[in-house]
Amino acid sequence: MASCSKDPAVSTEEEPTETMASQKREERLRKFRELHFKRNEARKLNHQEVVEEDKRLKLPSNWEAKKSRLEWELAEDEKKKECAARGEDYNRVKLLEITADEAERWERKKKKKNPDTGFAGYAEAQFRQYQRLTKQIRPDLQSYEKQREESGEDFYPTSNSLSYGSHVPTKDGIDRMVEDVEKQIEKRAKYSRRRAYNDDADIDYINERNAKFNKKAERFYGKYTAEIKQNLERGTAV
Repeated sequence: MASCSKDPAVSTEEEPTETMASQKREERLRKFRELHFKRNEARKLNHQEVVEEDKRLKLPSNWEAKKSRLEWELAEDEKKKECAARGEDYNRVKLLEITADEAERWERKKKKKNPDTGFAGYAEAQFRQYQRLTKQIRPDLQSYEKQREESGEDFYPTSNSLSYGSHVPTKDGIDRMVEDVEKQIEKRAKYSRRRAYNDDADIDYINERNAKFNKKAERFYGKYTAEIKQNLERGTAV
């Protein structure tokens, strides 16, 4: 009878213990599931970043600049369409939105845009001259319309047209060309090519022609005859 009276007390003590153990186990499992979910989420994000980085590396080096340029052009087209729909001049609307600081910055950039770097080559010099001459052109629309009316269909010649070479320039056009050529001749006369001359250099020539020949020989054979030349100067040549 004594043993039977102890059983209910033991069972009541074991139930809270099992409940606490099950709660701890559930808590650990919940944390484990959260960690597992976070790990999968981090793995997914890392994979997406790797894919995006691979795409960026395969793109051209100036892709970001091109992208921003295209986005700007699309925005400009949208603004032009909106202004056209409202019946407004887009250039006027755009100028009204420009601040004084932006205008001043653009002016400074425009001044630095085409600096004269001097003579770098005949092609660059010819291209700069072409740009300078084209900027000076002021089209005469009245003479253009008059010539188009007089020429008729021959104004736009084809392979079968016989009007090629029949154009006669105006006196003003000839005067402008002569004035520009005279300016070029005057500017070219001021050019002077300065040649470097070293007063302390050894004189190993008898005239100008011999000096040029010695320079050419030194340029091509100097590294092969340097030791012989030094031995001759020291007087130790064999």
